[in-house]
Amino acid sequence: MQQKRQPREYLGVTARGILMGAADAVPGVSGGTIAFMTGIYEELIFSLKQCGSAPKVLLKEGLASAWKYVNGWFLLALFSGIILSILTISRVVLYLLDNYPVLLWAFFFGLILAAVWSVIRHVEKWSISVVAAFVFGAISAYLITTITPTTIESTPLIVFASGMIAICAMILPGISGSFILLLLGMYAPMLAAVKGLEFSTLLLFAAGCVAGLLSFSHVLTWMFTRFKTMTLALLGGFMLGSLNKVWPWKLTMESIVDRHGKEIPLVQSNVLPDTFEKTLQQPSYMLFCVGLMIFGMLMVVLLEKMGNKTGQ
Repeated sequence: MQQKRQPREYLGVTARGILMGAADAVPGVSGGTIAFMTGIYEELIFSLKQCGSAPKVLLKEGLASAWKYVNGWFLLALFSGIILSILTISRVVLYLLDNYPVLLWAFFFGLILAAVWSVIRHVEKWSISVVAAFVFGAISAYLITTITPTTIESTPLIVFASGMIAICAMILPGISGSFILLLLGMYAPMLAAVKGLEFSTLLLFAAGCVAGLLSFSHVLTWMFTRFKTMTLALLGGFMLGSLNKVWPWKLTMESIVDRHGKEIPLVQSNVLPDTFEKTLQQPSYMLFCVGLMIFGMLMVVLLEKMGNKTGQ
């Protein structure tokens, strides 16, 4: 599943990583969705799976063989982009989320809606079992988005476990790792750790991510090898169900104030634009939202073309 690339072509991989990192910063949007749309998803999970047995290759054949075995340049380029995005571009995304949430959610709604089509169009034959997988994925993702977030103390064990759980969601298209962190009550603490460069917390979280990636990537690789059509339908269902989380017009029913005095929504209810305007006495930006939804859909088309380019 590895692709041969010229050195300059890894810049395209880094660009995909930047997009994945920016998406993962928003609760409700999955970096895995971006990976799938840009055509690197199967290569990503295959490369991650290889990392589990890389130490054996390293001891037997040396560093060069181990690096090639894990598709090292691909992973380095991709995760460099993700880390760069989390430290830089994700701040812009989070600023927009704080100040222009309706417009940002509208863009992501259009993007994910088109991403559903992007995934299910690869399903060659719709049998009863495939339809069942799609429906199961949609219902599961929808139910996850309706769970009320909790608040827990960020002990080292919780930080490590949160990394394991969240990273598994991050590489699943349609299930947002940052939303899982929000459900666990760890979104605000981890965001504070990134902004404050709390390296001990970030390293512990990263260790949990590595453990989660090495284990879950085996499951995903097995699913794509044995049940690719059903897996695609399941992932498409995940994306469809996650649209409940990214509906632009929401009313906050419950919220908490974090230690920095910032209000964090816990329970939100989706409403129509007219209800949003009347209840909050705020503009719904209906025309702008429709435009951004269309723009998000067009972005999917562009990302698909990027992913279909040979040698990328």
